Amino acid sequence: MTTAMYTHSVPVFKQMLTALKTILSQTSEHAAAKGIEPDALLQARLFPDMFPLLKQVQIAADFSRGISARLAGVDVPVYEGQEKTFTDLDALLAQTLAFLDSVKAAQFEGKESSEIVLRPGTPKEKKLSGQTYLANYGLPQFFFHVTTAYDILRHNGVAVGKRDYMGAY
Repeated sequence: MTTAMYTHSVPVFKQMLTALKTILSQTSEHAAAKGIEPDALLQARLFPDMFPLLKQVQIAADFSRGISARLAGVDVPVYEGQEKTFTDLDALLAQTLAFLDSVKAAQFEGKESSEIVLRPGTPKEKKLSGQTYLANYGLPQFFFHVTTAYDILRHNGVAVGKRDYMGAY
């Protein structure tokens, strides 16, 4: 039996990151076709105090790995965050999707009430149940960064729409 914790996380992350991977490929093609320097899009922001596209994608990938790993009870995979190109982001998303494929539904059983500690040992330490961590913290964070990445691209003229954002479901 597949648990709700798994069903509402890993398959959702895979759907959205696969869609984001496709959108970034379309963006790279768009930049080449229009003669746009890729860095102009990779460093684009919605507002000066927000992270650029590159960082939005990195954070979305980080959240999907971190949430899945913590709820599955495995070590959170850490990547260096040194991506600088669309090719680098494609590789990051491929690695993230491979990790998500390795996480099994059975690892999520009974994790609703497990304690998840964020920023342990710091003044910002926060303890949440697995259910609260997923529903009230993790998923909103993940969707914020995926949506912001999409919004940056739309704002900069990349011809993607809701169907592209949603991907296959």
